[in-house]
Amino acid sequence: MSDLKGKKLYYVINAVAGLAIFFFGYDQGMMGGVNTSPDYVETMGLGYSKYEGESEGYVVTITQSARQGGIVSIYYLGTLIGCIIAGVTGDRLGRLKTMMIGCFWVLLGAALQCSSQNLAWMLCARVINGIGTGYLNAIVPVWSAEVATHTSRGAFIALEFTLNIFGVVVAYWIEFGLGFVGDGRSQVRWRFPIAFQIVPVLGFMLALRWMPESPRWLVKEGRLEEAQSVLRRLRWVESNELTEKESGAHTAADTEFDSIVEVVKLEKKHAKMNSYWNMFWGIGSGELHIARRVQLSIWLQIIQEWVGIAAITVYAPTIFAQAGYGARKSQWLSGLNDITYMLATLLAVVTIDRWGRRVGLWWGAVGQGIALILAGAFSRLMKDHPDKSVQYGGAAAFFVFLYTAIFGATWLTIPWVYPTETFPLEVRAKGNAWGVVGWSIGNGWLMMLNPVMFDAIGENTLHIFGAINFLSIPIVWAFYPETANRTLEEMDLLFASKSPFTWDEEAHFKKLKEGLAAGGKMQDLAQGEGLERTPSVESHRNDTNEKS
Repeated sequence: MSDLKGKKLYYVINAVAGLAIFFFGYDQGMMGGVNTSPDYVETMGLGYSKYEGESEGYVVTITQSARQGGIVSIYYLGTLIGCIIAGVTGDRLGRLKTMMIGCFWVLLGAALQCSSQNLAWMLCARVINGIGTGYLNAIVPVWSAEVATHTSRGAFIALEFTLNIFGVVVAYWIEFGLGFVGDGRSQVRWRFPIAFQIVPVLGFMLALRWMPESPRWLVKEGRLEEAQSVLRRLRWVESNELTEKESGAHTAADTEFDSIVEVVKLEKKHAKMNSYWNMFWGIGSGELHIARRVQLSIWLQIIQEWVGIAAITVYAPTIFAQAGYGARKSQWLSGLNDITYMLATLLAVVTIDRWGRRVGLWWGAVGQGIALILAGAFSRLMKDHPDKSVQYGGAAAFFVFLYTAIFGATWLTIPWVYPTETFPLEVRAKGNAWGVVGWSIGNGWLMMLNPVMFDAIGENTLHIFGAINFLSIPIVWAFYPETANRTLEEMDLLFASKSPFTWDEEAHFKKLKEGLAAGGKMQDLAQGEGLERTPSVESHRNDTNEKS
């Protein structure tokens, strides 16, 4: 593995990170099928099952929906705890060691879940599994962002999320197939899918042994030569091989390296900002405005859940059933919807860097809002005109598929990419952890709230989420500056403006970039002084050698 460099190394890192993201998707998708397993429902005291004939098999009836919701949502308490711990260890111990620690948590949680015998056992196992997932969610995207180039960073992470939804698809079809084993009441139907998540995690742990550490974290720790070596391997271009062998020149990598060192010097002047408390309130961050970045990360993840994906996940089977599809056919449709979801993420790979983060969020919100409102409208027409339930149900199902595809191409990926880009290196792991905090809050909140909303107002719930999509558009326009095709080191310039509005941030960023081009240095942002040129690290080393 040490011989890999350039694009080959990129592809390997992307595949390895994809294993962790695949696990994340599989773990989320798994509980949907587990909750329909008769033996699981009876073991956990959630309800009972009834045989509905050979074509449908055993169909469960949940009598303890609050208990079922508690088992699902307590997982997000674990992710909340895990991401907060991982933010600290990720910045102190490094990205690789922190990911390895997260894997051990996952293995323990998965083993306990697949062997659980009662409700209390399962609840404890879910929390432990959630802690491990929180670790990986907080660090894997950061590691990916820090090794990628600024022009392909979004696509790099977006491709990993294709594997994320592939995990959802694999979980769904494994559980669908196991429903035909025996009479469908076997323990294997739910214990095997839970245990299967161990496989990708073991593969990820094994592969991490040969993966390079983040060069940016290495610079932060003062391991400059190791960082420069890793960066040169990552930025190596095949057409330059002969030139590099002859002269030892690594111009692009060394320029990026010098920029990273400059930014680390700037950020070390704000060491007080390094705790979660200080980050949240902006204590000691000066012109870096860390608190603003924290709020943007948290709320983008919360809004991601409120644009309706959790509601569609919950309500889609109901729409299919009301349209006259049987239980088995509804399961087929749900599985096909997941495949559409996965394929749509490939559009994000192509567009996320070309069109930018803001455009993706905008067109995604418009498409999702329209799809949700029309899905709700046709669901209502199904109830009011049962004689036309097939026609109206087919239309509602179409808009469910359309919503899922648009979400997969836009809002699925961008809220995960954004926090990995916007925070200073000194607190990047903790910063991304704040994003996972928002995701945990949004998910846990809606897992409990969705059943209540659908029981109270039915399909009108979709109209509420549809409206939230349109409300998100001015929020993104006013507060979320574009990060695509900008280096991670430029983010300190982008957020240096005292105003939180994007138009002011862009104008200030342009002014600072002009100052740097004229010979300024980034470190003076901390004091808001005029910009001066910072000598490169190589120049600093040469000066030191001359003195000695």
